[in-house]
Amino acid sequence: MFTRHFRSTTATNTVALMTDVVRGRWAAGQGVALAGAAGLAASMGVGRFVFTPLLPLMISDHAISTTSGAAIATANYAGYLAGAVALSVRPRINTAAHLRIWAVALVASEALMAVGAGVVWLSILRFVAGAASAVIFVGCVSTVARARHAGASTSLAFAGVGTGIAVSGLVTLLAGPHLSWQQLWLISAVVTGLLLVPIASMRIHPEAGTVTSAATETDRPHHIAWRFLLGAYFLEGLGYIVIGTFLVAAVGGHSGSAASTVGPIVWIVVGLAVVPSVVVWTAIARRIGGHRALGIALLVQACAALLPAVASSTAAAVVAAVLFGGTFIGITAVTMSVGAALPVARTAAILTAVYGVGQVLGPLVVTPVLGSSYTLAFVIATVVLLLAALAAFGVARTMPRRRELVGA
Repeated sequence: MFTRHFRSTTATNTVALMTDVVRGRWAAGQGVALAGAAGLAASMGVGRFVFTPLLPLMISDHAISTTSGAAIATANYAGYLAGAVALSVRPRINTAAHLRIWAVALVASEALMAVGAGVVWLSILRFVAGAASAVIFVGCVSTVARARHAGASTSLAFAGVGTGIAVSGLVTLLAGPHLSWQQLWLISAVVTGLLLVPIASMRIHPEAGTVTSAATETDRPHHIAWRFLLGAYFLEGLGYIVIGTFLVAAVGGHSGSAASTVGPIVWIVVGLAVVPSVVVWTAIARRIGGHRALGIALLVQACAALLPAVASSTAAAVVAAVLFGGTFIGITAVTMSVGAALPVARTAAILTAVYGVGQVLGPLVVTPVLGSSYTLAFVIATVVLLLAALAAFGVARTMPRRRELVGA
């Protein structure tokens, strides 16, 4: 009887110990995800996209023009592309030491925007911010992905992007009527620095240098689907960035209370819509297939681009913000999952590169039509996103049946 009791107690203690270990690993994994979310909030939500709510304030103060604002935005996207390409070519530089260096560079680039003058200087600063955002983004995402077995949630990490966007909009809403755009840049630098604190102790895990075996690249039936996917993601980069750069300026105007209330509120709505978007589109992709979900998401985003072009009401602006925020990060997650299902090497790196090229070209494509109105710019973005949706449905038509049900 004593032996049975001893065995029972031992078994119970073993189960309890294993449970504690699992819970401990899960808590550690969630801690990594939360740190990653803070890093993405800093690098993407604030560091990269804070220029959007501050753009109309800088234009109204005659610090820059609408066209020079597009050029400065392009420099930021070019910096992001350069950082992403460098990391894909040399993944070994994705380390904790490099991340900390670029974190300091990101904060400094924002602070210096307050004392900078001239399009060239501001463009250089935004280029640095773009490169820093890419390094921090990749470092956080790759580390969270490595910790998924311990309970880290990539959806939680990506929610940081929306949180950062909402924070940047909230800062502009509350402080915009009382402070200059220079002071708002300084506040943004402080917010970015605070958000970066949790990643200071992160142990960064670089991505693998290779993806699939080269032998599978001879599987020609998949090549058409792959080309459609590349086209869709390139066009998404080109179309979404027009919305992401000019939405606040378009709906808020350049003067009066609209510039200090409607625009920032719309940007806050964008951020809040981003937070659950990866979870939502992941669920949709698992139900109907990632390639079909991608086409639908792009159609929804096309509606987000069209609304500011055809309606000037606050309600239309809020709906556009919800549709835009609810799709652009989800589209990235779904695209990466569809690409991973194809037997092609280094899909993530190649997709990121074509997306980055699209982002760089977006503001340049619409610059000739920028003037007193952003209507034509959003019409162009709508057409581009509709073409992207057609390309995504091309993926659905050409994807081999055995790979159709792709989740995100």
